[in-house]
Amino acid sequence: MFSNIPQVTKNILILNGLFFLATFVLKNQGIDLISLFGAHYVNSPLFKPYQVITYFFMHSNSDFLHIVFNMLLLVMFGSHLERMWGPKRFFIFYIASAVGAFTIYNIIGVYEIHQLKTALSSSVDIEMINNIIKESNSGADLQFRMSNYFSQLPDYTKIDGVKLGKYIENSYTPMVGASGAIFGIMAAFAYLFPNTELMLLFPPIPVKAKYLISGYFIYELFKSYDAPGDNVAHLAHVGGAITGFIIVLIWNKNRKTFY
Repeated sequence: MFSNIPQVTKNILILNGLFFLATFVLKNQGIDLISLFGAHYVNSPLFKPYQVITYFFMHSNSDFLHIVFNMLLLVMFGSHLERMWGPKRFFIFYIASAVGAFTIYNIIGVYEIHQLKTALSSSVDIEMINNIIKESNSGADLQFRMSNYFSQLPDYTKIDGVKLGKYIENSYTPMVGASGAIFGIMAAFAYLFPNTELMLLFPPIPVKAKYLISGYFIYELFKSYDAPGDNVAHLAHVGGAITGFIIVLIWNKNRKTFY
């Protein structure tokens, strides 16, 4: 089965596996690859330009099903697209969908960080907060450093703690996972093969791709507004799907046959 996977799809699968393994091994050595290579908002003190690319090869070790599900969908749908388009076009499509997911995810997040920063009390030294965020080695370390900082503030009770906590959370927490690119792939598959029947596991009934994937997209669109605190970047999923659909729409604007 593995030998039958097209080359680009196979390489993406291998890279995700290697990054996942490295994240697990280096975590025990005190090196947090999630924070280093995950995608922070562009106005976060932890943002680095290379994260726009590295984030979609990263998956959290605490959610093994996340990478398994993503890689299963990659092989299922990505293999078909790569065989049809060829490796070069498929690779461009995959990267573009992931970058599109990052971009749309950032539109809201960057605005939220800016608004939170503006709303904070003047007694809060934002530069000091940002330095603490950058110097922290882990979430526990960040919490410890922030507790020490707050204990030194004579007017701490006047600070809007909820807004400051949200600012720290948004600045420190990265987005990881290939889901944005995978949603781009699924959107392209649903457009090109809308009548292909996909078998559900629970319940085991066939559903056409155009219905199943469209329903999944609508669910993610709803969750992006309804569940902002569930630790899932629903907006990135939506962004990847929209980007992928636009690209395949342009590439196949003269297409009249669907399967």
